[in-house]
Amino acid sequence: MESKHPTSEAPELLITRVFDAPKQLVFNAFAEAEALSQWWGPPGVPITVVQLDFRPKGSFLYKATMQGQTAHGKFVYGQISKYDLLEFTSSFSDEAGRTIRAPFSQQFPLEIFNRLEFSELNGKTTITMKGYPVNASEAETQFYTAMKNGMQQGFAGTFAQLDHYLSKLL
Repeated sequence: MESKHPTSEAPELLITRVFDAPKQLVFNAFAEAEALSQWWGPPGVPITVVQLDFRPKGSFLYKATMQGQTAHGKFVYGQISKYDLLEFTSSFSDEAGRTIRAPFSQQFPLEIFNRLEFSELNGKTTITMKGYPVNASEAETQFYTAMKNGMQQGFAGTFAQLDHYLSKLL
């Protein structure tokens, strides 16, 4: 899978976060099912890893239960450069891993492309994450733009969980 290109004029979500851990440890937290089960997802919403095939064209399927509702999500991996780069397209899915609409809105784009770059300086790792909708309609793109602040806050919570997970390993 080659890098996908954003819908024209698609807004880009940009998040930069520094972790007090070496990049191999941070990268591996994205590559191992046991690790993902401990930190991925919204705070207070534990996930169950259904499948993890961490390789280009492989996938990560998971489920989460929140307020009595079960939701499924998936990543389809693109380029992976061990310890340096991770690309994946994320979406909501059904139990079998088929892409579906977000449970909270019919206007949320079906697929979001994510590119994470990992760099290390003095034992601290910086993740630079870029995300944008793929093949989205104008209405979906506008909805995504309106949700950017909420997504920033959501990833701040998710990355705080990653920070906590990493701290237990050091």
